[in-house]
Amino acid sequence: MLENILELLRTRRYMEIRSLLEESNIVDVADLFDQLDDEYTVVIFRLLPKGMAADVFSYMETDTQKHIVESITDRELSGIIDELFLDDAVDFIEEMPANVVKRVLANTGKEKRTLINRFLKYEEDTAGSLMTIEFVGLKKEMTVRDAFDTIRRTGPDKETIYTLYVMDENRKLEGIVSAKDLLLAHIDEKVEDIMDSNVIYVSTDEDREEIANLFQKYDFLSLPVVDRERRLVGIITIDDAVEALQQENTEDFELMAAMTPSEAPYLKTGVFAHAKRRVLWLVLLMLSSIFAGSILTKFQDSFAVMPILVSFMPMLMNTGGNCGSQASTLIIRGLSLGEIQGRDALRVWWREIRIAVLCGIVLSLVSLLRIYFFYDHNFALGLVVAISLLATVIIAKSVGCLLPIGAKKLGLDPAIMASPIITTIVDICALALYFTVAKMILHI
Repeated sequence: MLENILELLRTRRYMEIRSLLEESNIVDVADLFDQLDDEYTVVIFRLLPKGMAADVFSYMETDTQKHIVESITDRELSGIIDELFLDDAVDFIEEMPANVVKRVLANTGKEKRTLINRFLKYEEDTAGSLMTIEFVGLKKEMTVRDAFDTIRRTGPDKETIYTLYVMDENRKLEGIVSAKDLLLAHIDEKVEDIMDSNVIYVSTDEDREEIANLFQKYDFLSLPVVDRERRLVGIITIDDAVEALQQENTEDFELMAAMTPSEAPYLKTGVFAHAKRRVLWLVLLMLSSIFAGSILTKFQDSFAVMPILVSFMPMLMNTGGNCGSQASTLIIRGLSLGEIQGRDALRVWWREIRIAVLCGIVLSLVSLLRIYFFYDHNFALGLVVAISLLATVIIAKSVGCLLPIGAKKLGLDPAIMASPIITTIVDICALALYFTVAKMILHI
């Protein structure tokens, strides 16, 4: 489509461009704008029909949105903001610099500006910041006919009409009913007779990770958000939940790699910003290696007597790090999905101990046989490495499973306790254990 658009631009066939855009999916059109040069972006944006322009705008990258806002008139900007769903408008404003936000709010209707300011007060990554108020509300005394009349009257301006929310006169949530239930019910049946009063909902301060888990567990299309008096204040739709889940997963991956999380795309983050996010963790991990160095210094007489001990250190440390990473990855994922809770710590640890023993025995036997046959039948040396390897695997699995659970209990993100930290801890323990066993068995 990009090549077709550029060719039509060169020949100034603007009506054909408009027709092509109208027939295309709005997400594909938004991707097109992100590929265009700035000189063409506003020209093509102005060719979009008014309603479609707002939908496309909500899917654009932040830099493209900023360029369009800075290039169009106040009247055009006002039209876009009025057409945007409230949650999309809030997301857009949160990403803009202060000067752009000031101009956007100045060209927003009073009622919508008040709502936007209210939503901006919610803490980031909570239900309040993710929700929208564009939903269809019903009364339980309505008939199905009345419900359909309400949907036809208010539905075009709502973000979803697949799930409808039943409230009393004080907006207290009483139940939900799906469009399917209404379609299958008799036209004169009351809403209260077909609604589901067992409603799962969240409060405005609920964390996005818990929200994403609820969507995943119950296959929701939308989720109601209530205040402390259980009054319905908004809903979270599946598209916002998927985005929240993606952001949460990205944050976990970054934490697991010992980096400070960032919401900016990789290619749109400067080199200095990337370095800043990584260097603090790298410094901390580097300094923690001092302990490993001090262990080597303490036992330098031992490997001075038997230098071959040094050759097995990389294997021991790498194996420990790998075992710890395996355990931590599974536990962090289990905690994220809600499959593992803090109360399961002992069960998880006992399971990992048994796994560690099985894995450790196999690794130790392989190592023992290798050393015995390739190092002049030196059984004592093989025994030192085998015992150290088994103990290291047990320690690594224990640390790998318990640290993320401990972090969760302390209210921290379990992803912090991932591979880099666990590897550092296990390396220190493995070295201390290795040389202690060597001194005991080899008498050096």
